[in-house]
Amino acid sequence: MKRKFGLLPRVVLAIVLGIACGLFMPGWVTRVALTFNAVFGQFLEFVIPLLIFGLVAPGIADLGRNAGRLLALTAALAYGFTLISGFGTCFVGRAVFPTLLAGSEVTPPAAGETLTPYFTIAMPPVMGVMSALVLAFVVGLGMAATGSVTLKAALDDFKRIIERVIARVILPLLPFYIFGIFLSITQSGQVASVLGVFVKLIVVIFVLTLLLLLFQFSVAGLAARRNPLMMLRMMLPAYVTALGTQSSAATIPVTLERTLRLGVRPELASFVIPLCATIHLSGSMMKITACALAVSMLAGMDLSMTTFAGFILLLGVTMVAAPGVPGGAIMAALGLLESMLGFDETLCGLMIATYIAMDSFGTATNVTGDGAVAVIVDAVARKRHKEV
Repeated sequence: MKRKFGLLPRVVLAIVLGIACGLFMPGWVTRVALTFNAVFGQFLEFVIPLLIFGLVAPGIADLGRNAGRLLALTAALAYGFTLISGFGTCFVGRAVFPTLLAGSEVTPPAAGETLTPYFTIAMPPVMGVMSALVLAFVVGLGMAATGSVTLKAALDDFKRIIERVIARVILPLLPFYIFGIFLSITQSGQVASVLGVFVKLIVVIFVLTLLLLLFQFSVAGLAARRNPLMMLRMMLPAYVTALGTQSSAATIPVTLERTLRLGVRPELASFVIPLCATIHLSGSMMKITACALAVSMLAGMDLSMTTFAGFILLLGVTMVAAPGVPGGAIMAALGLLESMLGFDETLCGLMIATYIAMDSFGTATNVTGDGAVAVIVDAVARKRHKEV
């Protein structure tokens, strides 16, 4: 049976080759890589607003169509946990990263100052990132309110087109893009610093994911009056499965089975778990926030807490309905990274590489936390039923 060479191994290979080739690669080859990165970067800028609109608008409409008290409670819990993850990570990062990343720095590669692409192709986006996000809100809420069928079907088709572009064009070419970035970083003599930051970030984020899951299941334990550690242990198979699949959607069967073992009613679990696979993104939020904070510090950017607060609030919505493929959340977040945090091509490339290197941990955290959300919703529903 032919084994699939996944995205993570390809990204790791691209990083290794970029570092190795950066030690001896002649200038004309580096310019070829710079040319590819310039064209691919332009294409990303063109696609990002379409990606945000194509994913967020149908996602909001789907939530509205299934409107109800349980939906509102599930969405509020999912978004609340996602925001707690983002703000908690930001506070911890601001406290820990200055010491942890002391002595590390990323500046524009020296090769980029002397070597330029052979050519580039301008691809102006059809709209700005914020315009795409506002349009997605207006159209999504409008479809939910009017019960639109025709427009919803058209946008569902558009969403599938965007998912194809990501899965068949962007993700396959992404390793070449990352190769070019690490080629430039190596030639500038900064690669040791960047790799050291990678290792430190992975350790910090892994510890934070454990703390987040303990918090989520502690809240669930209080709501259901059950042992949170026992419930967390019950969800471990879903965590392990997500480590392998790197997809919340692909892990739904295991997450659902584990949630039923927690005592959640089948009719409620079958509603909450698929919904949370789309809207509960605590792990993804944690990774993106931590990586963005670290990368901005490495680049010497002084971003205020107010800026990060706005970024986190919008990111929690922008990631909704991100495609069930590895790296989907970071693709949806690129527009905000550029427009709100001021990241350039190199910093976005570092974000993508770092995020994908830890994609399994974030997805596993997302799906495991889905069980906690289901337990809380079930406990609240049971309480209301008794009161009635």
